[in-house]
Amino acid sequence: MTERIVIVGAGQAGYQIAASLRQEGFEGTLTMIGDEPFLPYQRPPLSKAYLMGKADEYSLPIRPEAFYEANRVEVVRGERVTGIDRQARTLVTASGKSFAYDRLALATGSRARALPIEGADLDGVVSLRNLDDAHRLKRILDDAETLAVIGGGFIGLEVAASSKALGKSVTVIEALDRLMGRAVAPATSAFFAEFHKSLGNTVLTSTAVARIGGNGRVSHVELSDGRRIEADAVVIGVGASVNMELAADAGLSCGNGIAVDDFTFTSDPLIVAAGDCTEHPNRFAGGRFRLESVQNATDQGRIAAKSLVGQRVAYDSVPWFWSDQADVKLQMAGLPMGADNYVVRGDPAAKRFSVFHFAGDRLVCVDSMNRPGDHMLARRLIEAGVSPTREQVGDEGFDLKPLMPRRG
Repeated sequence: MTERIVIVGAGQAGYQIAASLRQEGFEGTLTMIGDEPFLPYQRPPLSKAYLMGKADEYSLPIRPEAFYEANRVEVVRGERVTGIDRQARTLVTASGKSFAYDRLALATGSRARALPIEGADLDGVVSLRNLDDAHRLKRILDDAETLAVIGGGFIGLEVAASSKALGKSVTVIEALDRLMGRAVAPATSAFFAEFHKSLGNTVLTSTAVARIGGNGRVSHVELSDGRRIEADAVVIGVGASVNMELAADAGLSCGNGIAVDDFTFTSDPLIVAAGDCTEHPNRFAGGRFRLESVQNATDQGRIAAKSLVGQRVAYDSVPWFWSDQADVKLQMAGLPMGADNYVVRGDPAAKRFSVFHFAGDRLVCVDSMNRPGDHMLARRLIEAGVSPTREQVGDEGFDLKPLMPRRG
């Protein structure tokens, strides 16, 4: 009897599981179910190239339709899975369709976190998470002159930089005392605050939003200190919420995401999970952790495919991320938890430098601005647990490359 594997979720992780299953030699029936009407597509360009008209819906798909046909992957679009019957090994969708499985992969991702304040539902207010959001934001910006971005994280700052390039007047409002405060070093935050100001954007930190005002359509944002920011468009970028309700309702163990082991297995041995939706053991975080990144979705998706075909390979990839803002590419390797001191290498004034995060004497993370060589070096060092000294990092004349472990 032909084995049936169903993948719930048609994002980066869902695509990777499907592609890797065929690469691993799986010959059974393979179905991927997504709740959007699109083939799996790249999300990072939505806040940058797509918003600025340099990419469109035709350039966003990860692979063309012919790829799925050639690899015998049935892609079911526009169907939201609403229930899993683990005993019967079946899924049901909101439209009433049923799918049987022998093994199941969950790649349900995450969604934009809602901001529970008055006015968040006004016309002209949008979050950016998927292609429909990006369509809507482009239409809003066509008629807008002033934009308020609520949230100074990666998405918010990318949208701010792109919108400034489109000629908009932009104000970034961040509740914490620095931009990207949970992800990067203080020196990196300070650099990007000054960088956005140099673009002409207004940057407000340690600033909370009380309400969004307008009569049907947004006209302004009211701050908790009473100030009023004029805005005929608002982007809310205050993080993401994990899509784990489907798994939880099916009785799978969940924490800050769907709980998986080193091999991506959930508490049901017939079900794996990968990507933004998973809470997994991560030695770089010092415990269980949930990552929202293309790297995690891709690498964990490959491991999930191996597990589905009976291989046992543990997920142990160095976390890495990136953010493109105007002419600065920020690349991050490692995770900043536990960092208590930092060393800058390079020249911030030239927009080419890296910030090395140390926990005591141990290198845990590196933020690189327009220094791709530093980023690749950092990934190798952190993976191997090799730490240069703070003095070596701070001396531009000291070559760090010989510290890299040999491959193989």
